[in-house]
Amino acid sequence: MELAIEATDLSKWYGKEKILAVDHVSLAVKPGEIFGLIGPDGAGKTSIFRMLTTLLLPNTGTARVNGFDVVKDYLEIRDRVGYMPGRFSLYQDLTVEENLGFFATVFNTTIEENYHLIKDIYVQLEPFKKRYAGKLSGGMKQKLALCCALIHRPEVLFLDEPTTGVDPVSRKEFWEMLARLKQHGITILVATPYMDEATRCDRIALIQEGRILQVDTPAAITAAYPDRLFQVKGGSMSATLRALNKLDGIIRCYGSGEFAHVAVPATATHMEQRIKDHLLAQGLTDVVVRPAIPTIEDVFIKFTLEKKA
Repeated sequence: MELAIEATDLSKWYGKEKILAVDHVSLAVKPGEIFGLIGPDGAGKTSIFRMLTTLLLPNTGTARVNGFDVVKDYLEIRDRVGYMPGRFSLYQDLTVEENLGFFATVFNTTIEENYHLIKDIYVQLEPFKKRYAGKLSGGMKQKLALCCALIHRPEVLFLDEPTTGVDPVSRKEFWEMLARLKQHGITILVATPYMDEATRCDRIALIQEGRILQVDTPAAITAAYPDRLFQVKGGSMSATLRALNKLDGIIRCYGSGEFAHVAVPATATHMEQRIKDHLLAQGLTDVVVRPAIPTIEDVFIKFTLEKKA
């Protein structure tokens, strides 16, 4: 089976100082899957996207999109992919329908020809089709950008942090749209710093400082988490973490929402009671300690803290 995206030993650096943004990255994305590139700002996600969409030349390595080389076959790739950059880049002084018509013309197609791909999205935009793109809300700009990226029916869709800066309802709607697009056989590569969005993908790659940390399904990655995890609450977060750092047998602890997350060795016994007794002895009140199921965020923090150590 030919891969939709195949990158081998891909690297990119910038400037005379050769500041490394992408460090020998290899990826294999299957046709028709939603593949997530998960990592914080500055992890190298955008540089990878720009190389795969032929906007940047790699310094080392090779990459192919639907069998075409990103350096030699850039024109073929540009005809076959859709790219939605992280920053809204459509024409602010054109209306919704003018932007969509322009992109259809660029790719020598019409809105009518591929309307079935964007129908579910465009019906939400249609009441505002005469509005200038620059006057749209964040969620509506996102939907318009997705329509423009889809209007030529791309074989592979690249979405660079598409839900950054939009409200939770729009984020949820956006991922529901992607699930429907997958049914049309479109391969989707999406970059996001939101760890909770990882579970919406078929497979993910965790990336930090330009390096791939792990690639697998979200369920397999969390299932491989090697430690026991607890959620802990006992007063202020700062006081809870200070107290936890005084307890032997803890691998790591950190804030996560209203709870501190505490990782202990998988073989450790009676840790739930030990943690509770310790916090009470430190003068904390209303202490809550309960087992937790690891998330992608917990896995990522584990990699981060281990690297710092």
